[in-house]
Order: sequence, then structure tokens, then C-alpha cells
Amino acid sequence: MTTDENGSGDSIASDRRGFMKVASLGAAAAAGVAGKFSLAPISSAAAQESTTEAWWPSKWGAEDQAGASNHITPDKVLDAVQLVQDGRVYKLGRMYQAGMPFFGTRTFAMLIPGAPTGGPFGANKLIYNDEFLATEIGQVGTQFDGLGHIGLQLGADGDKREMRYYNGFTELEVGNATGLMKLGTEHLKPIVTRAHLIDAMAVNGEMMDVGQEITLDTLRAALDGQGMSEDDFRPGDGILFHTGWGRLWMENNDRYNSGCPGIGMEVAEWIVEKDLCFAGSDTWPVEVIPNPDPEVAFPVHGHLLTKHGIFLHENLFFDELLADGKYQFLFIFTPLPIKGATGSPGCPIAIT
Repeated sequence: MTTDENGSGDSIASDRRGFMKVASLGAAAAAGVAGKFSLAPISSAAAQESTTEAWWPSKWGAEDQAGASNHITPDKVLDAVQLVQDGRVYKLGRMYQAGMPFFGTRTFAMLIPGAPTGGPFGANKLIYNDEFLATEIGQVGTQFDGLGHIGLQLGADGDKREMRYYNGFTELEVGNATGLMKLGTEHLKPIVTRAHLIDAMAVNGEMMDVGQEITLDTLRAALDGQGMSEDDFRPGDGILFHTGWGRLWMENNDRYNSGCPGIGMEVAEWIVEKDLCFAGSDTWPVEVIPNPDPEVAFPVHGHLLTKHGIFLHENLFFDELLADGKYQFLFIFTPLPIKGATGSPGCPIAIT
């Protein structure tokens, strides 16, 4: 076996499936990981311990790259379409435009070259326009987080053998400057499933605030108020959370970006237990920011995406559904099959 200082070499493919390296992490290494990427439960000691436990191979096989989109079978689709009663279609996606609130230094810029771009052609003097778009395709505006978006560092800084993603794929197998070599959105299946909208804002009585967590008590109170129950959820369904935070979109971007309400590890564990396909929200990360435990960073992302292959759908719009009192519906979204992409833009729809 030969490897370079970052662990590359012929042994990587077989070593990825070996649990011994993960299990043998020393206490110091585990403690170093915990400060940044510890997962559930939100207790530092327990989070450190759980981070070192291997979460692969996935239940869909050691080489799977589709994650929870594997739930979308013909039987699942036939089950989901039974929710359609009146044929109304609702757009759940935000408009993509310059000036949208972004996380970090992301950007969105569109140009129409030429104005018009080309022409005139032929006796009929045809002209046309094209667009040139410069942006992070999968991580701005309404976005669907793919499985290559989030990983967890289990070993020493810089050791790409122990930077792990969904199904245990390592940074050596995934990372590439011109597109992910594994876990790109081209591997995801179209999402056609049942979805359930949870109006957490109604439980709160007003728009939820930065750092305010949607707990299981919040979830259950919302279900009760909507005439629903936990038994309504079936494997492969989606769950969506309305917090009211979307009111700030393009109105107060600084506050929108400052943090947000959202789910914590308690609800994330419930989502795993229910074996859902995805969770979405009217916020930019779905999960609560800042986390109640200041020691951890985006633990829900790591738990759902990385450990369980359950997707996150961010910056959604629910106003029309809520106005019509629609909480359960057929949900349709097709992640763009961009080879090596970390996520996908697009406009999900609900059909009632």
C-alpha cells in the first residue's frame, strides 16, 4: 500500500469501507473535531463520541449516490398523487435575481449579451436574446442541497482520507475543482412525493426569531392545530417548516442573513426516525442559527445530509399554500442533473 501525505493511493477505495480507522481515532482527534462539526445529541461529550462512529455503508448500498431520493419508486408516486383533489398548483420557489440575500460571499449576476444577442436573420429579421449567468448554481436562492455539499472531518486537519461524506466517500474520492467526482446532483432521482407543511409561526403567534428552535413540542402543536398527526408521515415523505422568516426576503437582507429560526437536532432525529426524503423551510439553512450549543456548526446539515442522505430544501415560499389552508400535498422537484454539482436551483411545486 502506498499513499502520499494526504492519503492518496491505490488503497483508498477499499479503505473507505474499513471502520477501523474511524473507530481508532484518539481522544485528542475526536475533541478537535467536536469543536466544529459535532452532531447529535447537542451535548459536547456525546457529540464528540458520535462523530467518530462510522455511518456507512448506507441502507441503499455501499456505492449508492442517490440517498433518500431512492424512496421515490412507482408505488411512492402512486401513493402521493392520491393527495391531489382540486388540481391547484403552487410555486414554492423564490424568484432568482440580483440582490437576493446570500450566505457568505455567494453571488448572482445575469447579463443579456448584445441586447439583442443576435440577429437579424432572414427576410423576417429574426432577433434573439441569450443570458449569461455567473453564480453558484446550487447554493443561491431557492436551493436543494445535494449529498456532496456537506461532509465531516473525522481525522487530523488536512487528512483527506478522513474527510467523509454521505456513504463514507472521502474527500479524495469526492473533491475536484471542476465538479465533484462523487455525489454530484446528476445521481439524484426526481422527487415526486407526499409533503407536509408545518406552520411553526402559527404556534409561535408571530414571526419566529434568530436562534429560536422548532422543537418536537412545536411540531406536535402545529400538527394538532392543523388537524394532522405524526401518523400522517410515511417513509419517503417530505416535511416543510414555515417560520415567517421569509417575510424578510428582499426587505431586510441583513437581518435575514444574521441567523434564523429553524429545527435543531431533536427534530432532525425525528426526521430520521420517520425515514423522510427531505426537509425544507422558508429560511436559508432550515436549521436554527445560531445553534443552542455554541460549540457546533450546522449539526443538522451533517446529521441529515452526511449521515443519512436526507436532503435539505432552502429559501422556500409558502404564503399561497397557507392562505388556502393547504398543509398536505403532492410535491414535485427535479434536481438539475449538473454533473458534479453540490446542489440544485429550481422551482418546486405543490399540487393539491
